[in-house]
Order: sequence, then C-alpha cells, then structure tokens
Amino acid sequence: MLQPCFLPRTRDRVTRMNWQGEPQLLPEATLLRRVIALIIDWTMSRLIASLIGPYLFFESDFNTLIVFYLEVTLLTTLLQASAGQRIMGVKVLSYPDQSRISPKQVALRTLLICLVLPAVFTKDGRALHDYFTNSQTVRELY
Repeated sequence: MLQPCFLPRTRDRVTRMNWQGEPQLLPEATLLRRVIALIIDWTMSRLIASLIGPYLFFESDFNTLIVFYLEVTLLTTLLQASAGQRIMGVKVLSYPDQSRISPKQVALRTLLICLVLPAVFTKDGRALHDYFTNSQTVRELY
C-alpha cells in the first residue's frame, strides 16, 4: 500500500545497532578534536569580547573568559555542543548512557573548563571536568 511521502513510515526509522542487535554508542572524541574545538571557541570568544567588551563589560582581562563561559554554556545546553565542538563534530552527552545532560551539569562543566581542569585526567583517560559532571565528549557520526 502506498503512503503519501509527507507521512512518516515506521519502517524507515534509523537506529544505530551493532551486529548483536544492541544499540551502538557513539565513539569517544579524540583529544586532538577536543583541543581544536577549545581553540576555536576561545578565539571566537576573544573576538566577541574585543568587539563588545568596551561597551558592555567593565575594563578587565576577564571579558574573554566571561564571553567564553556564556557562549559554551548556552550553546551546549541548547545544541549539546559549543560552536567549536559543532565545527569539529564533537557532542557532549552523559556518561555512560549517552543521553542529554542537564543545564546544571553544563554550567558546572563549563565552570570547571574555565578553571583549566581539562588538563587533568583520571586513570581511565577521562578529563576531570567530565568525571565530576558525569559527562563525556563523543564524536558525532554523520
């Protein structure tokens, strides 16, 4: 039986499955992708802070950090990735079930990134800010 093309068909639903029929989790993002995403985010924040900083913020060296915190928190809450992470194909999800993380977790995670905790890793290779917020960065498959 033919259906109009604008109606969704249940058989066309795409689900990532492994060969055993279990849902397949996204692979963890590499350190290189994460560092490049951080550099992109910091550069964007630096440019924005230099453009609007003198008009909106007090004269301080923390303008870039304030813009960085706001940008990463807002975009990660809404899109599960900051601008740099979207460009690099990285997504922030909960650990280990890979679901959406709460805005509180995002705010705490971004605060810990601003305190330079991404440079500290646990025994299993997870960054400390991900460990404290029960999150992980994964590579998005297109």
